[in-house]
Amino acid sequence: MTPSWNLVEGDEIVPGLTAIKLLGGGRAYEAYLGWDDRLFAPVVVKIVRPDQVDDPVAMRGLARETDMIGRLNHPVVVRGFRAVLDGPRPHLVLEHLDGPRLSSLIRRNGHLPVHQLLPLGLEMTSALHYLRAVGVVHLDVKPSNIIMGSPPRLIDLSIARSADSAAGLTHVVGTDAYMPPEQADPQRVGIPGPAADMWGLGATLFEAAAGYRPFADGVADEEAPLAERFPQLVHPPAELPPSVPEPMAKPILACLEYAPADRPTPAELADVLEPLVDLLPKPLLGGFKPRI
Repeated sequence: MTPSWNLVEGDEIVPGLTAIKLLGGGRAYEAYLGWDDRLFAPVVVKIVRPDQVDDPVAMRGLARETDMIGRLNHPVVVRGFRAVLDGPRPHLVLEHLDGPRLSSLIRRNGHLPVHQLLPLGLEMTSALHYLRAVGVVHLDVKPSNIIMGSPPRLIDLSIARSADSAAGLTHVVGTDAYMPPEQADPQRVGIPGPAADMWGLGATLFEAAAGYRPFADGVADEEAPLAERFPQLVHPPAELPPSVPEPMAKPILACLEYAPADRPTPAELADVLEPLVDLLPKPLLGGFKPRI
């Protein structure tokens, strides 16, 4: 069992921060919904797990995410408030976003209707256009890293890097099912960069539109050959169902082109998606206005 702080409602995380409930976590960190006395508001507190506090890799990851959060300021990207990188419970305080993860909606409903899919795509192009402009690559765009609020928000910058740092990757970083070829095999395929995030967005929109992923699951073994672990290295994406209109299907599939240079930029994708909004009944859009 992964070591946990086992905090329950009312427990003090650190002075000024009180736990409300566990939200989840990964190998090195766990996240709690908490109450921040200084902000006088609920927040998300990302804490290094107790067995990882002395692990330099986990601590470098928290420091990198803290630095990245501090550099960014965009309405569709999660905000950070402060961090403590030493002491018994190193942690990062993030804004609490109200809404389900996109991955939860897909599991619950099977897929999103077009009137939700289009605004989602346009909001994410806004975020990725901004990241591209400031020289940052997220490297983990996927349904579980999107909170479906108003607007949808891109979260989890734990593996985000500067474009220069991403270009220097020689090892696999990211989530297997949403990873572009150049991120899955950077030494052979190419240089991970902003186009990698467009692949992640394409895979995300594909799954949101279809209810299934564009590629079959690979072998869940880090020692397996890359072609077995990452079907996207050797196979084309699946077909979208006929229920997805061709004007929507075509740009989604364009994001899943094997070569990074063949994928649209965020602004180019927005230029294709925005006219489609005018074809939808206005009551369904709820006052949505594209940002780009």
